[in-house]
Amino acid sequence: MNIPQTSFPRVVIIGGGFAGLAAAKGLEEQELQVVLIDKHNYHTFQPLLYQVATGGLEPDSIAFPLRKRFNDVENFYFRLTNVLKINSEKQTIETTIGNLEYDELIIATGSTTNFFGNTNIKKHTMEMKSIPQSLNIRSLILENFEEALLTSNLEERKALMNFVIVGGGPTGVELAGALAEMKKGILPKDYPDLDIRQMQINLIQSSECILKGMSVKASEKAEDFLIKLGVNVWKNLRVLDYDGKTVTTNGEDHFRAETVIWAAGVKGELIDGLDAECVIERAARIKVDEYNKVLNHKNIYAIGDIACMSSEKNKYGHPMMAQPAIQQGKLLAKNILAKLANKKQKAFVYNDKGSMATIGRNKAVVDLPKWKFQGVFAWFVWMFVHLFSLIGFRNKAIVFLNWVYNYIRFDRETRLIIRPYKNRKKFLK
Repeated sequence: MNIPQTSFPRVVIIGGGFAGLAAAKGLEEQELQVVLIDKHNYHTFQPLLYQVATGGLEPDSIAFPLRKRFNDVENFYFRLTNVLKINSEKQTIETTIGNLEYDELIIATGSTTNFFGNTNIKKHTMEMKSIPQSLNIRSLILENFEEALLTSNLEERKALMNFVIVGGGPTGVELAGALAEMKKGILPKDYPDLDIRQMQINLIQSSECILKGMSVKASEKAEDFLIKLGVNVWKNLRVLDYDGKTVTTNGEDHFRAETVIWAAGVKGELIDGLDAECVIERAARIKVDEYNKVLNHKNIYAIGDIACMSSEKNKYGHPMMAQPAIQQGKLLAKNILAKLANKKQKAFVYNDKGSMATIGRNKAVVDLPKWKFQGVFAWFVWMFVHLFSLIGFRNKAIVFLNWVYNYIRFDRETRLIIRPYKNRKKFLK
């Protein structure tokens, strides 16, 4: 890897997401050698991926180069590679570009889409966990409308204009709201020779309410917002299969759709090498103690979505969201410094700052610890929090200007098929 030898302890961080980045920030400018490893050379602000998928933002406005964040930090190194295996006995990691020894190892690999073992659903549905995947969704949406213009088969046209989103969490709700906004104000102008009223947006949730982790009021209000926008909300309905044409459910309702987006679950992105007893198989998360130390390992830690810190309050671990990841990353950095200085470490206690979701223009729900509100003010709060959380002044400025422009003009300029998703000659010419 061409990482120089040093007398300083080497801390290796696998993953440049919210957790890994927070840990790396906390360890910079210390008497350490910090090596950050990721399969991408940028950090992705995942909460806004749905806006890239629906043409509201450019992909580079929610990404930030990892090297740029640390280019003035001494004893910091970044390597672009995939980690294949952890060898805890030799204290090394195996990657596609070579092996690397570590003194302290932080696993912050995040999460990936959970298809619950259904190979058909995995093969035919779209997932939205990365920028390339969001661009694929954007291309598929627009390509289907282009194809709908060309077909004279009414059933085929309806299928091309039928969208199914599986999962009523924040991702599914926000994506459904964004598609409904496109249907209302953008697509009729782009496709005047199509009857956009035939476009159907279906949000399917297996439980009795959407936004299950939020308050009852937020769930009810979000559902009300979606229905008013024209979204078909299906509750207590579970998707069993999708063959690329028809969505099969456990009820009488089946959907013929060319676009199915899977937002029904996530699981940890594991790395080989850890003992089986360290891993919770169903959620693919790594068991950690209150200091984020991996079970039976003295110098391996896991933070963020990949970590499961079980307690009486959180039996299945903390929510797989940005805030727990950031808080764990910050504290772990302090604890590693304390450990190396032979000082007392601090146990992690999650500070729940609340949750929120937007359902479109002037519509959002916000649950704070002592205050819950919905509507226009919640929408402004949602925008401020997300804008403030972006990395880099340029990204903040671009996103803000895009939002202002989109709000005034009711338009989304980036509805472009830059990289065709369907492998058809007519789109590749």
